[in-house]
Amino acid sequence: MATTLNLPVNILTPTTPTIFEFPENPKTLILQKCKTIKDLNQVRAHLVKTGRHHHPKITENLLESAAILLPSTSMDYALSIFDKVENPDAAAYNVIIRAFTINQSPQKALIFFKQMVENAVPFNEFTFPSILKACSKLRGRKEGKQIHAHIVKCGFGSNAHVLNTLIHMYANCGEIEIARKVFDGMSVRDIFSWNSLFSGYTKAGCYGEVVKLFSDMKELGVVFNDITLISVLAACGRLAYVELGDWIAEYIRINGFNSNMNLVTALVDMYAKCGEVDKARSFFDQMDAKDVVAWSAMISGYTQARRCNEALDLFNEMQMANLEPSEATMVSVLSCCATLGTLEMGKWVHLYIKKKKMKLTVTLGTALIDFYAKCGLIDTAVEVFRTMPVKNVYSWTAIIQGLANNGRGKSALEFYQLMREGNVEPNGVTFIGVLSACSHVGLVDEGRKVFKSMSEEFGIEPRMEHYGGMVDILGRDGLIEEAYQFVKKMPIQPNAVIWRILLASCRAHKNVEIAEMAVEHLVSLEPMHSGDYILLSKIYALVGRFDDAMRTRSQIKEKGIKRTPGCSLIELEGKMYEFLAEENADKLEVYRATEDMIERIKSAGYVPNTADARLDAEEDDKETAVSHHSEKLAIAFGILKTPPGTTIRILKNLRVCTDCHNAAKLISKVYNREVIVRDRNRFHHFKDGSCSCNDYW
Repeated sequence: MATTLNLPVNILTPTTPTIFEFPENPKTLILQKCKTIKDLNQVRAHLVKTGRHHHPKITENLLESAAILLPSTSMDYALSIFDKVENPDAAAYNVIIRAFTINQSPQKALIFFKQMVENAVPFNEFTFPSILKACSKLRGRKEGKQIHAHIVKCGFGSNAHVLNTLIHMYANCGEIEIARKVFDGMSVRDIFSWNSLFSGYTKAGCYGEVVKLFSDMKELGVVFNDITLISVLAACGRLAYVELGDWIAEYIRINGFNSNMNLVTALVDMYAKCGEVDKARSFFDQMDAKDVVAWSAMISGYTQARRCNEALDLFNEMQMANLEPSEATMVSVLSCCATLGTLEMGKWVHLYIKKKKMKLTVTLGTALIDFYAKCGLIDTAVEVFRTMPVKNVYSWTAIIQGLANNGRGKSALEFYQLMREGNVEPNGVTFIGVLSACSHVGLVDEGRKVFKSMSEEFGIEPRMEHYGGMVDILGRDGLIEEAYQFVKKMPIQPNAVIWRILLASCRAHKNVEIAEMAVEHLVSLEPMHSGDYILLSKIYALVGRFDDAMRTRSQIKEKGIKRTPGCSLIELEGKMYEFLAEENADKLEVYRATEDMIERIKSAGYVPNTADARLDAEEDDKETAVSHHSEKLAIAFGILKTPPGTTIRILKNLRVCTDCHNAAKLISKVYNREVIVRDRNRFHHFKDGSCSCNDYW
């Protein structure tokens, strides 16, 4: 029977309906009607007055409202209620443990569980799922194993809900094999058991096991759901199992699950990761509603497929749809900006990150470092690195590689030393950057030691890139014969890149004999690569063997080898401008500016190197042809369209030729401009008449 209260009409705040009768069971009142602590406090005062606050179920309701349901910034009020409970039972402890776990305080949840054990409070079936979730958040495998012992001891070893949470905890703590043992030991498994293991395998990166488990599930006739399929699609994407992905796509279509946004987003992500970007886009376009995860998956797909312009176009569409990008979106966009050299867009992204106060995580910080380094702003990259609160091996590797590629070999080696002092173990990619740094500063002995330390100290077997780094170190220092012998003794078959590095060294040191042998190997590996013939012809010309130089160049025409046209890009005010060598008929203004620029640097000592002219150019036209190389046109355009003193940044698809390199040095001096050219191999920072590569590239 309800108890009548002689209370004023406004006993509760305006947010709570007026109560004339206090219910016998106040659960609904406490959990649904109380919207503020003031509301709850007044209800609690009445319960104390009537002596009903000692009832365990009412206590549990009060705690749940205070600790979980009410919008509060702290647990203080809930704890004040708990502290006044005489001999709190498992239900009371469970609420506090669950609340601390939900509120990202798993350590405090464990403290309360320990208190529960010390006070010999009997556990119930709801105690263990909450505390296991706390262990999962803490990655506390030791504590998780101790709680597992309590589960067995207290007779909950057959409770499906407890065991499902146990599987999830072990998987999240990296103990996937123990998680599988728990799963295999279950007499009865529901869909949550299977999905817990699927989730665990996915988080552990055991994608092959995900696919195998799904096969077992189908064979046993266990009904799966959308959560299962999302895990399996993630595995298909990682393993490039398009066939299974296609089967799931058809299953989704037949069963009418196309409206499940999470499932279709997983399909988009799977196809994108498998390189089926157009198929991913087809599913993406069919989605009625797209969240940030779907947009990010599609943008990431374009990024991974190196279709960066499409990725940035889609990002612009996302902005127009008024969706806030996530960290994953920003990482993909920065990667595209780094690839394309779109500095202004990347700067906007960085500004957006600051404006939105996005946390500078390891992933986001590393993406920023890579972007700035690949756009030639290496000092800004270093600044980002220094401001990162947490760094891992990828962050260190990005800054080391960035410094090395921008001609700061000494600084790269200093950062490598700091990395070692910080007990961060390098990986294989780190050593590519370190070897490149040794090459840039001419540290041959140091390079040999670093190369040797890979296998002896870190157990990393050198890959092709590392052998290429050593060949570059030896070749750059003029040790051409040693470099050649090093290549011949490689335990793996040298590829075209290795021989091409050796050939470039021969050009720098005019070694015709080894250059000829290098080209022989290159012709057998990549017979239709025009650059190798051109480089050999230049070596012949350098030593005065002009007939051999012409014969070698003639072979390009005789064999029908197509030359890759030179292409240079420059970004101005957020727009990319493209220049092709002698194929810019609509850019007469640029040609005039280029001619003026050539005349000015000629007065400073520039002499055109006509050996770098195109093969089919007439002798009288060779000087004009070489002056119309794409990077010269782009630089002239930059000078024409930007204020004096502005840095000019060029992106070139091929290696910079000797003539353009010499011209750029003089341009930087005559016009008092820094000119940064990112070619196929490395960065060239031209300033005051010199280049960061020290005239070796």
